[in-house]
Amino acid sequence: MAGRRTSAIATPRIAQKRQDQDLQRIWMLYHKTRNEEYRNLLMEHYKGLVQYTAERMRAKLAEKVELDDLISAGIFGLIDAIEAFDPTRGVKFETYCTPRIKGAMLDELRNMDWVPRLVRARAHQLAKASHALELRLGRRPADEELAQELNMDPEEFNRLQRDARAVGLVSLSNRCNEEDGDKDICEIDIIRDQKSLDPVTEAQKRDLKELLTKGLSRAERLIIVLYYYEEMTMKEIGATLDLSESRVSQMHSSVMSRLKALMQNRRREFP
Repeated sequence: MAGRRTSAIATPRIAQKRQDQDLQRIWMLYHKTRNEEYRNLLMEHYKGLVQYTAERMRAKLAEKVELDDLISAGIFGLIDAIEAFDPTRGVKFETYCTPRIKGAMLDELRNMDWVPRLVRARAHQLAKASHALELRLGRRPADEELAQELNMDPEEFNRLQRDARAVGLVSLSNRCNEEDGDKDICEIDIIRDQKSLDPVTEAQKRDLKELLTKGLSRAERLIIVLYYYEEMTMKEIGATLDLSESRVSQMHSSVMSRLKALMQNRRREFP
């Protein structure tokens, strides 16, 4: 019975020893030939290190950073580590490659952040000075006081403020939905288009325009449309219709009196 237990324990050790020998042989062949096939075998063996490093880094980052992006960057770091590793130095590859994998992921994070590190440092400098002055003065400091605190002339301080505002800008490709879904929702998808027209509002304006101009002569209708919809002055309308400014004003007053009477009659019809 004891012999069987010893055999069962020895079997995984033998398998592990064979695996280590095979790995050493692949390393030797790769350094001898620099063949991509051997490099790919090494990448397959060590890819778990990339996954592990990416998951640990991802846990400390914002939700907007994708795990797959970190893994992709880490793969490039792993490739660089495999190509530069020298087994004769007596350092384990796992120890050697981990900083390179992590460094590649950090480089990717910096590339994803379009705001330069110098700009972020200047924004931090401004925030720190503003907070210190606010505590000292008991109120929000003025720009002149901040500039004096930072020992900057107005032009340099304005440049610092401009850089600091850039940090607060948001990438339109950032994801907004926290939950997993079939479709990613980005910042650009939820920004209101100020130039787009609301169809309901436009329909209401059209109906109101038809109501106001119904029963008016062509000149009266043009005066109402040009004055209230095109926002032209009485003088500009007179020049357009070949009428004097006073005549346009007189016709406008007449139309408004009739419209007021019309609206009062409608109010009586619908109490």
